[in-house]
Amino acid sequence: MNQPKPQSVIRIIFRWLIAILYFAAGVAHILRPEGFLAITPNWVPFPEQVVLWTGVAEIAGAIGIVTQRFRYAAAIGLALYALCVWPANINHAVNNIAMGGNTLGPGYHIPRLMLQPVIIWWALWAGGVTDWPFRRKK
Repeated sequence: MNQPKPQSVIRIIFRWLIAILYFAAGVAHILRPEGFLAITPNWVPFPEQVVLWTGVAEIAGAIGIVTQRFRYAAAIGLALYALCVWPANINHAVNNIAMGGNTLGPGYHIPRLMLQPVIIWWALWAGGVTDWPFRRKK
């Protein structure tokens, strides 16, 4: 019986972890949109609908990335999604927008903004779109 490679087990764990995080975020977008609306840049048209549909996209991506048939496309979709919502994170940081009555300050915003490329990579790696930087030279 073949044992899975350690990397593949790690990838499976990280795939499920990102799926759970995106699913939870999607549910939050739908059930509690106020915080997401607060950080949506004012140039975004129809913000209520955008926040609702971003929640739907997160849930669909979460389901897709753990489904073999849709994994590759879902990984690309989640990576593009993370890229597209970056302006909301930037708006949140630059304007230090309060959420739940509290502002978060640079101790939250700077690491959060720096983490966005990692989230983009994570979706691509978890979905098998890339092996970088773990690919071994032959």
